[in-house]
Amino acid sequence: MQRFTPLLADAARFCRLAPGGRWFVDETYVKVNGVWRYVYRAVEQDGQVIDVLVSVRRDATAARRFFRRAMTTLKVRPTEVVTDAAPVYPAVLDELVRWAWHHVERHANNRIEADHSQLRHRLRPMRGLRTDRTAQTIIAGHAFMQNLRRGHYELGLDAPRGLRVAAAFTELTHAI
Repeated sequence: MQRFTPLLADAARFCRLAPGGRWFVDETYVKVNGVWRYVYRAVEQDGQVIDVLVSVRRDATAARRFFRRAMTTLKVRPTEVVTDAAPVYPAVLDELVRWAWHHVERHANNRIEADHSQLRHRLRPMRGLRTDRTAQTIIAGHAFMQNLRRGHYELGLDAPRGLRVAAAFTELTHAI
């Protein structure tokens, strides 16, 4: 999985639908080789996972790196960013996306918190993540599969919902 996930995600990159302008950003944590790591994640208003980043620290440098990476890979800028009340976000958002409205309100970030639970549910039965690199690959692969299932790629859209992933992989094999 670690070898082919980046290849499949890269091949499907051109079929990805453009995300919306409202981004829900939050960080969660996972254990990597017995040490807690932070996972920055962004989800747009329709449920498409924008990007993920595994980081050692939860600080302004990591948040800045996450936002730069998300905006350069997609070439899309958010118009609204919904976050929790973490103190690092206002300064980073003023620096990188000053045109976006930064929305901080209780329960406004429930969409991403619910999405974190799906990631944790998937990681729980695994035997654990050994390195930061494999954690990044596995979590990015989970986001890719989530986006495929939810129909955020122009792959397998004509197939029934239960067969969407199989049809998408069949289309990807022809593309590769």
